[in-house]
Amino acid sequence: MLSRLSRPRALALCALPVLALFGVAAFAPLPFTLAQPGSTANVLGKDHGTPVISIKGAPTRPTEGELRMTTILATGPTADVGLGDVIDSWFRTDRAVLPRESVYPSGGSEKEIEKHNLEDMQKSQDSAVDAALNYLGKKPGSVDVTLHLADVGGPSAGLFFALGIVDKLDGDGSGGDLTGGRTVAGTGTIQANGAVGAVGGVSLKTQAAHRDGATVFLVPKAECREARAELPKGMRLIPVTTLKSAVSSLKALEQGHKVPSC
Repeated sequence: MLSRLSRPRALALCALPVLALFGVAAFAPLPFTLAQPGSTANVLGKDHGTPVISIKGAPTRPTEGELRMTTILATGPTADVGLGDVIDSWFRTDRAVLPRESVYPSGGSEKEIEKHNLEDMQKSQDSAVDAALNYLGKKPGSVDVTLHLADVGGPSAGLFFALGIVDKLDGDGSGGDLTGGRTVAGTGTIQANGAVGAVGGVSLKTQAAHRDGATVFLVPKAECREARAELPKGMRLIPVTTLKSAVSSLKALEQGHKVPSC
């Protein structure tokens, strides 16, 4: 014979499995990565005493202003991220909760992921050199470009490596700097043909840029909406799709002409 439970007692018994699940989730690691604004680096300057961009086989020009590539700082691929960490980060503008596979798509061990990221950086540097020299109409065989930036992996600095090369070799084409003396920051992958690609984490990168003195941020056009989400006050967003469009926008900004905006 079955006895009928009172409504409060039935609800209490039903809640027990739910509470148990929350209890497990509170202590179990979750498949997320926590990210925050990372470091920035001026590609026109030096890294640990070594110029980030070194050029042989062609005359270079002194530059003013800064071109700062930006990064995010993320928890490692094997770090335990709990429910409390996720909830805390969810409500902070200087933190982001990202699916782990979106940050570490290659899988594997930490050493394998580090190797993969460094390989991506090397490919990005090669593409940046090709894109810059193609834009300037110079042959890679007669101009030797070396890029040096330690402790940074991935392809997201490609656009700024290319801009740095253009600035050192040609500036704005009229004797001035691409930066116009400003601190310009941004992000974006680049292909040898000059196409700029999306990278992710741009809302955190704008915060890193603002922290380090930038007033202008170049963002892949496809990521304008994300970049606007937590845009620091006084930061100007400029969308770009190619190296050519990035250079043109910086020239227009320097000359006081109309500049695209997100």
